[in-house]
Amino acid sequence: MRFVHTSDWQIGKGFRFADDDTLAVLQDQRLEAIGRIGRLARDQGARLVLVAGDAWDMAAPSDRTLRQPVERMRQFPDVHWHLIPGNHDPNLTGGLWERLLRAGLPDNVHAHLSPQPVQLATGAAGREAWLLPAVLDRRHAFGDPTAGMDEAATPDGALRIGLAHGSVRSFGSDPGSAHNLIAPDRARCSGLAHLALGDWHGMVAAGERSWYSGTPEPDGFDRGGDGGGSVLLVSLDDAVPTVVPHRVGRFLWRQERAMLTGRADIDALEDRLRGIDRDDPSRVLAWLTVEGSLGLEDHAAYEDRICAGVGSALRALRIDAARLELTASPDDLASLGTAGALRDAADRLAVRASEQQPDRDIAQAALQRLLFLAAREATTP
Repeated sequence: MRFVHTSDWQIGKGFRFADDDTLAVLQDQRLEAIGRIGRLARDQGARLVLVAGDAWDMAAPSDRTLRQPVERMRQFPDVHWHLIPGNHDPNLTGGLWERLLRAGLPDNVHAHLSPQPVQLATGAAGREAWLLPAVLDRRHAFGDPTAGMDEAATPDGALRIGLAHGSVRSFGSDPGSAHNLIAPDRARCSGLAHLALGDWHGMVAAGERSWYSGTPEPDGFDRGGDGGGSVLLVSLDDAVPTVVPHRVGRFLWRQERAMLTGRADIDALEDRLRGIDRDDPSRVLAWLTVEGSLGLEDHAAYEDRICAGVGSALRALRIDAARLELTASPDDLASLGTAGALRDAADRLAVRASEQQPDRDIAQAALQRLLFLAAREATTP
Protein backbone atom coordinates (compact mmCIF):
# COMPACT_ATOMS: atom_id res chain seq x y z
CA MET A 1 0.00 0.00 0.00
CA ARG A 2 1.63 3.21 -1.17
CA PHE A 3 0.31 6.75 -1.33
CA VAL A 4 1.39 10.39 -1.32
CA HIS A 5 0.53 12.52 1.72
CA THR A 6 0.31 16.28 1.19
CA SER A 7 -1.53 19.25 2.68
CA ASP A 8 -1.81 23.03 2.89
CA TRP A 9 -1.72 23.88 -0.78
CA GLN A 10 -3.27 27.26 0.14
CA ILE A 11 -4.43 27.93 -3.42
CA GLY A 12 -5.19 31.63 -3.88
CA LYS A 13 -2.93 32.69 -1.01
CA GLY A 14 -2.12 36.39 -0.92
CA PHE A 15 1.35 37.71 -0.17
CA ARG A 16 1.05 41.28 1.08
CA PHE A 17 4.73 42.12 0.72
CA ALA A 18 4.85 41.11 -2.95
CA ASP A 19 4.38 43.34 -5.97
CA ASP A 20 1.84 42.30 -8.61
CA ASP A 21 4.35 40.39 -10.76
CA THR A 22 5.80 38.46 -7.83
CA LEU A 23 2.35 37.72 -6.43
CA ALA A 24 1.22 36.21 -9.74
CA VAL A 25 4.28 33.96 -9.89
CA LEU A 26 3.94 32.78 -6.30
CA GLN A 27 0.28 31.94 -6.75
CA ASP A 28 0.95 30.15 -10.04
CA GLN A 29 3.65 27.98 -8.49
CA ARG A 30 1.23 26.75 -5.87
CA LEU A 31 -0.84 25.37 -8.75
CA GLU A 32 2.22 24.01 -10.56
CA ALA A 33 3.09 22.04 -7.42
CA ILE A 34 -0.07 19.96 -7.96
CA GLY A 35 1.31 18.75 -11.28
CA ARG A 36 4.63 17.88 -9.66
CA ILE A 37 2.78 15.87 -7.02
CA GLY A 38 0.80 14.00 -9.67
CA ARG A 39 3.94 13.13 -11.63
CA LEU A 40 5.68 11.97 -8.46
CA ALA A 41 2.74 9.69 -7.62
CA ARG A 42 2.89 8.15 -11.08
CA ASP A 43 6.65 7.70 -11.02
CA GLN A 44 6.54 6.04 -7.60
CA GLY A 45 3.63 3.75 -8.37
CA ALA A 46 1.33 5.50 -5.90
CA ARG A 47 -2.21 5.76 -7.18
CA LEU A 48 -3.54 7.67 -4.18
CA VAL A 49 -2.87 11.25 -3.01
CA LEU A 50 -4.24 12.25 0.40
CA VAL A 51 -4.67 16.02 0.88
CA ALA A 52 -4.94 16.81 4.60
CA GLY A 53 -6.88 20.07 4.43
CA ASP A 54 -6.39 23.69 3.33
CA ALA A 55 -6.27 22.96 -0.36
CA TRP A 56 -7.63 26.51 -0.65
CA ASP A 57 -6.48 29.50 1.37
CA MET A 58 -9.93 31.00 1.91
CA ALA A 59 -13.49 29.87 2.53
CA ALA A 60 -14.98 31.78 -0.43
CA PRO A 61 -12.57 31.76 -3.40
CA SER A 62 -13.51 33.08 -6.81
CA ASP A 63 -14.88 30.55 -9.29
CA ARG A 64 -11.57 30.49 -11.17
CA THR A 65 -9.52 29.96 -8.01
CA LEU A 66 -11.97 27.25 -6.92
CA ARG A 67 -11.74 25.32 -10.16
CA GLN A 68 -8.03 25.68 -10.95
CA PRO A 69 -6.69 22.95 -8.62
CA VAL A 70 -9.49 20.59 -9.66
CA GLU A 71 -8.46 20.98 -13.29
CA ARG A 72 -4.84 20.23 -12.35
CA MET A 73 -5.92 17.03 -10.59
CA ARG A 74 -8.11 16.09 -13.58
CA GLN A 75 -4.94 15.84 -15.67
CA PHE A 76 -3.96 12.69 -13.73
CA PRO A 77 -6.97 10.37 -14.21
CA ASP A 78 -4.96 7.35 -13.02
CA VAL A 79 -4.31 9.03 -9.65
CA HIS A 80 -7.11 9.35 -7.10
CA TRP A 81 -7.03 12.51 -4.98
CA HIS A 82 -8.77 12.50 -1.59
CA LEU A 83 -9.45 15.88 0.04
CA ILE A 84 -10.84 17.05 3.37
CA PRO A 85 -11.71 20.58 4.54
CA GLY A 86 -9.18 22.46 6.71
CA ASN A 87 -9.42 25.55 8.87
CA HIS A 88 -8.85 27.87 5.88
CA ASP A 89 -11.41 26.05 3.71
CA PRO A 90 -13.93 24.58 6.19
CA ASN A 91 -17.12 22.86 5.07
CA LEU A 92 -19.47 25.78 5.68
CA THR A 93 -23.12 25.81 4.65
CA GLY A 94 -23.24 27.20 1.13
CA GLY A 95 -19.43 27.27 1.05
CA LEU A 96 -16.81 26.20 -1.43
CA TRP A 97 -17.34 22.46 -0.98
CA GLU A 98 -21.03 22.72 -1.87
CA ARG A 99 -20.05 24.82 -4.87
CA LEU A 100 -17.57 22.14 -5.93
CA LEU A 101 -20.15 19.39 -5.71
CA ARG A 102 -22.68 21.43 -7.69
CA ALA A 103 -20.10 22.05 -10.42
CA GLY A 104 -19.20 18.36 -10.44
CA LEU A 105 -15.89 16.71 -9.63
CA PRO A 106 -13.87 14.43 -11.92
CA ASP A 107 -14.10 10.71 -11.14
CA ASN A 108 -10.59 10.76 -9.70
CA VAL A 109 -11.19 13.63 -7.23
CA HIS A 110 -12.95 12.78 -3.97
CA ALA A 111 -14.19 15.31 -1.39
CA HIS A 112 -14.80 13.80 2.05
CA LEU A 113 -17.35 15.95 3.87
CA SER A 114 -18.49 13.56 6.58
CA PRO A 115 -16.45 11.45 9.01
CA GLN A 116 -17.50 8.16 7.49
CA PRO A 117 -14.87 5.48 6.73
CA VAL A 118 -14.32 5.01 2.99
CA GLN A 119 -12.66 2.05 1.31
CA LEU A 120 -9.61 3.10 -0.66
CA ALA A 121 -8.21 -0.07 -2.19
CA THR A 122 -7.73 -3.80 -1.85
CA GLY A 123 -4.19 -5.11 -1.99
CA ALA A 124 -2.91 -8.10 -3.91
CA ALA A 125 -3.24 -10.26 -0.79
CA GLY A 126 -6.87 -9.19 -0.36
CA ARG A 127 -6.19 -6.80 2.50
CA GLU A 128 -8.36 -3.71 2.37
CA ALA A 129 -7.31 -0.13 3.08
CA TRP A 130 -9.84 2.29 4.54
CA LEU A 131 -9.70 6.06 4.92
CA LEU A 132 -10.93 7.68 8.13
CA PRO A 133 -11.47 11.38 7.36
CA ALA A 134 -11.87 14.10 9.99
CA VAL A 135 -13.98 17.01 8.75
CA LEU A 136 -13.88 20.63 9.92
CA ASP A 137 -17.27 22.32 9.57
CA ARG A 138 -15.91 25.61 10.92
CA ARG A 139 -12.58 27.38 11.03
CA HIS A 140 -12.08 26.81 14.75
CA ALA A 141 -13.65 23.65 16.12
CA PHE A 142 -13.62 22.96 19.85
CA GLY A 143 -12.62 19.45 20.73
CA ASP A 144 -10.59 16.89 18.83
CA PRO A 145 -11.67 16.48 15.19
CA THR A 146 -10.17 12.99 15.17
CA ALA A 147 -11.99 11.68 18.28
CA GLY A 148 -14.48 9.68 16.20
CA MET A 149 -11.72 7.58 14.65
CA ASP A 150 -11.51 5.39 17.75
CA GLU A 151 -14.98 3.96 17.13
CA ALA A 152 -14.99 4.11 13.32
CA ALA A 153 -15.81 0.62 12.05
CA THR A 154 -13.71 -1.05 9.35
CA PRO A 155 -13.35 -4.72 8.36
CA ASP A 156 -11.11 -6.92 10.48
CA GLY A 157 -7.49 -6.75 9.36
CA ALA A 158 -7.99 -3.64 7.23
CA LEU A 159 -5.34 -0.95 7.06
CA ARG A 160 -6.81 2.14 8.74
CA ILE A 161 -5.50 5.49 7.45
CA GLY A 162 -6.48 8.71 9.21
CA LEU A 163 -6.70 12.05 7.40
CA ALA A 164 -7.02 15.16 9.57
CA HIS A 165 -6.26 18.86 9.89
CA GLY A 166 -5.26 20.38 13.22
CA SER A 167 -2.51 20.72 15.80
CA VAL A 168 -1.29 17.81 17.87
CA ARG A 169 -1.61 18.65 21.58
CA SER A 170 1.64 19.06 23.51
CA PHE A 171 3.58 19.08 20.27
CA GLY A 172 4.02 22.71 19.37
CA SER A 173 0.38 23.71 19.78
CA ASP A 174 -0.52 26.96 21.52
CA PRO A 175 -1.28 26.10 25.19
CA GLY A 176 -3.90 28.86 25.26
CA SER A 177 -5.76 27.57 22.23
CA ALA A 178 -8.54 24.98 22.31
CA HIS A 179 -9.10 24.88 18.55
CA ASN A 180 -8.66 21.82 16.33
CA LEU A 181 -6.42 20.07 18.87
CA ILE A 182 -5.56 16.44 18.12
CA ALA A 183 -4.60 13.87 20.76
CA PRO A 184 -0.92 12.93 20.43
CA ASP A 185 -1.77 9.20 20.78
CA ARG A 186 -4.59 9.22 18.23
CA ALA A 187 -2.84 6.82 15.85
CA ARG A 188 -2.36 4.26 18.62
CA CYS A 189 -5.84 4.64 20.11
CA SER A 190 -7.58 4.35 16.73
CA GLY A 191 -5.39 1.55 15.38
CA LEU A 192 -4.14 3.67 12.50
CA ALA A 193 -1.43 2.51 10.17
CA HIS A 194 -0.78 6.17 9.35
CA LEU A 195 -2.31 9.48 10.43
CA ALA A 196 -1.84 12.00 7.61
CA LEU A 197 -1.95 15.48 9.15
CA GLY A 198 -2.22 18.99 7.81
CA ASP A 199 -2.02 22.47 9.35
CA TRP A 200 1.70 22.95 10.01
CA HIS A 201 3.55 24.21 6.96
CA GLY A 202 6.76 22.35 7.76
CA MET A 203 7.32 18.61 7.47
CA VAL A 204 7.57 16.93 10.89
CA ALA A 205 6.86 13.60 12.54
CA ALA A 206 4.40 13.79 15.44
CA GLY A 207 5.00 10.08 16.11
CA GLU A 208 6.11 7.04 14.17
CA ARG A 209 2.63 6.77 12.62
CA SER A 210 1.63 10.45 12.66
CA TRP A 211 3.15 12.93 10.23
CA TYR A 212 2.71 16.46 8.97
CA SER A 213 3.65 16.70 5.31
CA GLY A 214 3.97 20.50 5.29
CA THR A 215 3.03 22.72 2.40
CA PRO A 216 4.40 21.56 -0.99
CA GLU A 217 5.40 25.12 -1.91
CA PRO A 218 7.08 27.18 0.86
CA ASP A 219 5.21 30.35 1.73
CA GLY A 220 6.80 32.23 4.62
CA PHE A 221 10.02 33.72 5.92
CA ASP A 222 9.24 32.91 9.54
CA ARG A 223 8.68 29.16 9.44
CA GLY A 224 12.05 28.22 10.90
CA GLY A 225 13.62 24.80 10.41
CA ASP A 226 11.76 22.93 7.71
CA GLY A 227 9.68 25.57 6.00
CA GLY A 228 7.92 23.21 3.61
CA GLY A 229 8.43 22.32 -0.01
CA SER A 230 8.00 18.55 0.28
CA VAL A 231 5.40 15.81 0.19
CA LEU A 232 5.59 12.39 1.83
CA LEU A 233 5.63 9.06 0.03
CA VAL A 234 4.15 6.56 2.52
CA SER A 235 4.45 2.78 2.20
CA LEU A 236 2.39 0.61 4.57
CA ASP A 237 2.64 -2.97 5.70
CA ASP A 238 2.41 -4.65 9.10
CA ALA A 239 5.51 -2.84 10.35
CA VAL A 240 6.06 0.83 11.03
CA PRO A 241 5.27 2.84 7.88
CA THR A 242 8.11 3.84 5.60
CA VAL A 243 7.87 7.60 5.10
CA VAL A 244 10.12 9.23 2.49
CA PRO A 245 10.07 13.00 1.84
CA HIS A 246 10.21 14.20 -1.76
CA ARG A 247 10.97 17.82 -2.65
CA VAL A 248 8.41 19.37 -5.01
CA GLY A 249 8.65 23.08 -4.13
CA ARG A 250 10.29 25.62 -6.38
CA PHE A 251 11.03 28.61 -4.16
CA LEU A 252 13.55 29.07 -1.36
CA TRP A 253 12.55 31.44 1.46
CA ARG A 254 15.30 32.78 3.71
CA GLN A 255 15.70 35.13 6.65
CA GLU A 256 19.10 36.83 6.73
CA ARG A 257 20.76 39.32 9.09
CA ALA A 258 23.87 41.44 8.57
CA MET A 259 25.96 43.98 10.47
CA LEU A 260 27.38 46.54 8.05
CA THR A 261 30.28 48.82 8.98
CA GLY A 262 32.21 49.07 5.73
CA ARG A 263 32.84 47.81 2.20
CA ALA A 264 34.08 44.37 3.31
CA ASP A 265 30.75 43.70 5.05
CA ILE A 266 28.87 44.69 1.89
CA ASP A 267 31.06 42.33 -0.18
CA ALA A 268 30.35 39.45 2.20
CA LEU A 269 26.61 40.13 2.29
CA GLU A 270 26.34 40.26 -1.48
CA ASP A 271 28.20 36.96 -1.81
CA ARG A 272 26.01 35.33 0.85
CA LEU A 273 22.73 36.41 -0.76
CA ARG A 274 23.80 35.43 -4.26
CA GLY A 275 25.10 32.13 -2.89
CA ILE A 276 21.67 30.95 -1.73
CA ASP A 277 21.16 29.72 -5.30
CA ARG A 278 23.85 30.83 -7.74
CA ASP A 279 22.36 28.84 -10.62
CA ASP A 280 18.87 30.33 -10.37
CA PRO A 281 18.58 33.27 -7.95
CA SER A 282 15.03 33.88 -9.17
CA ARG A 283 14.02 30.97 -6.93
CA VAL A 284 14.99 32.93 -3.82
CA LEU A 285 12.87 35.17 -1.61
CA ALA A 286 14.84 36.78 1.21
CA TRP A 287 13.94 38.95 4.17
CA LEU A 288 17.07 40.87 5.09
CA THR A 289 17.57 42.74 8.36
CA VAL A 290 20.59 45.06 8.33
CA GLU A 291 22.07 47.20 11.08
CA GLY A 292 25.27 49.12 11.64
CA SER A 293 26.70 52.36 10.30
CA LEU A 294 27.95 53.31 6.83
CA GLY A 295 29.54 56.44 5.42
CA LEU A 296 28.17 58.11 2.32
CA GLU A 297 30.26 56.18 -0.22
CA ASP A 298 29.70 52.82 1.45
CA HIS A 299 25.99 53.51 1.83
CA ALA A 300 25.79 54.31 -1.88
CA ALA A 301 27.55 51.00 -2.60
CA TYR A 302 25.08 49.18 -0.33
CA GLU A 303 22.08 50.66 -2.13
CA ASP A 304 23.56 49.92 -5.55
CA ARG A 305 24.85 46.39 -4.96
CA ILE A 306 22.39 45.03 -2.39
CA CYS A 307 19.12 46.94 -2.76
CA ALA A 308 19.27 47.38 -6.53
CA GLY A 309 21.64 44.61 -7.71
CA VAL A 310 20.75 41.63 -5.53
CA GLY A 311 17.19 42.93 -5.24
CA SER A 312 16.85 42.58 -9.01
CA ALA A 313 18.44 39.12 -9.10
CA LEU A 314 16.24 37.49 -6.44
CA ARG A 315 12.54 36.84 -6.84
CA ALA A 316 11.97 39.18 -3.89
CA LEU A 317 14.22 40.99 -1.43
CA ARG A 318 12.45 42.47 1.57
CA ILE A 319 14.72 44.75 3.61
CA ASP A 320 14.43 46.06 7.15
CA ALA A 321 17.08 48.78 7.48
CA ALA A 322 15.60 50.68 10.42
CA ARG A 323 18.80 50.20 12.42
CA LEU A 324 21.26 50.99 9.62
CA GLU A 325 22.69 54.46 10.16
CA LEU A 326 24.12 56.79 7.54
CA THR A 327 27.07 58.73 8.96
CA ALA A 328 28.27 61.99 7.39
CA SER A 329 31.76 63.45 7.88
CA PRO A 330 32.79 67.16 7.90
CA ASP A 331 34.15 66.64 4.39
CA ASP A 332 30.69 65.55 3.27
CA LEU A 333 29.24 68.81 4.65
CA ALA A 334 31.94 70.82 2.87
CA SER A 335 31.01 69.13 -0.40
CA LEU A 336 27.83 71.21 -0.47
CA GLY A 337 29.84 74.40 -0.93
CA THR A 338 29.78 77.52 1.22
CA ALA A 339 26.39 78.95 0.23
CA GLY A 340 23.05 78.04 -1.26
CA ALA A 341 19.80 76.46 -0.14
CA LEU A 342 21.29 72.99 0.42
CA ARG A 343 24.16 74.31 2.52
CA ASP A 344 21.77 76.49 4.52
CA ALA A 345 19.48 73.53 5.23
CA ALA A 346 22.46 71.35 6.14
CA ASP A 347 23.83 73.96 8.56
CA ARG A 348 20.46 74.30 10.29
CA LEU A 349 20.12 70.53 10.63
CA ALA A 350 23.71 70.23 11.88
CA VAL A 351 23.03 72.73 14.66
CA ARG A 352 19.80 70.98 15.60
CA ALA A 353 21.51 67.61 15.62
CA SER A 354 24.19 68.86 17.99
CA GLU A 355 21.74 70.19 20.59
CA GLN A 356 20.09 68.23 23.38
CA GLN A 357 16.62 68.50 21.90
CA PRO A 358 13.81 65.89 21.64
CA ASP A 359 14.11 65.95 17.85
CA ARG A 360 17.90 65.57 17.79
CA ASP A 361 17.77 62.08 16.26
CA ILE A 362 15.32 63.22 13.60
CA ALA A 363 17.57 66.16 12.67
CA GLN A 364 20.60 63.90 12.47
CA ALA A 365 18.79 61.41 10.23
CA ALA A 366 17.51 64.23 8.00
CA LEU A 367 21.04 65.69 7.68
CA GLN A 368 22.49 62.33 6.75
CA ARG A 369 19.81 61.74 4.16
CA LEU A 370 20.23 65.20 2.67
CA LEU A 371 23.97 64.67 2.28
CA PHE A 372 23.44 61.23 0.80
CA LEU A 373 20.95 62.48 -1.79
CA ALA A 374 23.16 65.43 -2.66
CA ALA A 375 26.14 63.15 -3.17
CA ARG A 376 24.13 60.76 -5.34
CA GLU A 377 22.76 63.65 -7.41
CA ALA A 378 26.31 64.91 -7.98
CA THR A 379 27.45 61.55 -9.34
CA THR A 380 24.39 60.83 -11.49
CA PRO A 381 24.99 61.51 -15.22
